[in-house]
Amino acid sequence: MYSKDELKNLKLEFWESFASFCEVQPYLRGRKKVWTLYDTKVRGVELKFDANREGAFVILEVNHRSEEARLEMFERLTWYKETLETDFPEGLIWDICFVRDTGKQVARIYTAKLGIDFHRRQDWGEFFGFMASQMYLLERNFMSIAEYLRE
Repeated sequence: MYSKDELKNLKLEFWESFASFCEVQPYLRGRKKVWTLYDTKVRGVELKFDANREGAFVILEVNHRSEEARLEMFERLTWYKETLETDFPEGLIWDICFVRDTGKQVARIYTAKLGIDFHRRQDWGEFFGFMASQMYLLERNFMSIAEYLRE
């Protein structure tokens, strides 16, 4: 078990190592900004990474405060399911009602690599490779439809 400070330092080291990993990936070179993440220009829609004891997750999250707006955006995204799932042979996981640890309900479209543990440093290479390659694909597919989602 880690103390609170040890876990904080481990997370910091993980994300700094991930940033260093991304800097040397040939397919990410020359990009003005490595990842779009919170700057999708679509209200209430963000791209996210999650790394935890269960595995690695690359997420497109719809987090409007209004349930009606959230469900409407999720439905609009389903219209572009084929485009979003391009390059994801097994498809993406579509979860209309995901409950965060904080209790907040959001909608998520994501891909996951399970069975790797954020606490095991020897798994970090798998985390980094999965997260960088999958976010590259998800972000590219999302950005190709983003203009149709803007209000």
